[in-house]
Amino acid sequence: MSFIPDSTTLIQFTVASVILAITPGPDMTLFVSRTLSQGRAAGFASMFGALFGTFIHTTFVVIGVSALIVASPYAFMALKIGGAGYLIFLAFQAVTRGSAFSPEKKTGPNMSLKRAWLTGLGVNLLNPKVILFFIHFLPQFVSVHDPHAPAKLFFLGAMFVVLSIPVTAPMVLAAERFAAAMKRSPRVTRIIDWLFAGVFSAFALKILTTHSK
Repeated sequence: MSFIPDSTTLIQFTVASVILAITPGPDMTLFVSRTLSQGRAAGFASMFGALFGTFIHTTFVVIGVSALIVASPYAFMALKIGGAGYLIFLAFQAVTRGSAFSPEKKTGPNMSLKRAWLTGLGVNLLNPKVILFFIHFLPQFVSVHDPHAPAKLFFLGAMFVVLSIPVTAPMVLAAERFAAAMKRSPRVTRIIDWLFAGVFSAFALKILTTHSK
């Protein structure tokens, strides 16, 4: 099927997506905090709200990338090269500043599942790092000359959501243990940071060396 990337791309995307999903950040902090304070249902509602935001980001990226391919393949290539630089920047930040994970067990009235879902959606949609990441991350996995690039981007966006669920769901199911383990073992978090940095530096170098030939 034309909308499914080749096996090498799928493997690379799977590795990158799983590492991104396990990297602590605002979304993960929200899922765990909401679970600690409001229960698993609220935690899952927040998680699925954020994952729905991923579909919206993917849609905007596909629309923008499609326009660039039609208007100027060179502009699309420039986006990919700029994306390589952004991935290197994210890798540098992961190593030097570390991950942001500070779940809190706040007391207060229970919020509805709808509100918890909207909170997850809002955190995802309004996070500038998520916006920039998707703009520069997804295009790395399609070719500037691929006529099926938009369909492949949609497929990869959906694949990212599917891959994220089995990674983030256990964190909600075992929120207290997970939060305690992360606080107790900062070394594990640093290992994840280095994995993140290594994988995205590799993608950045790959795209830069490919275009330099």
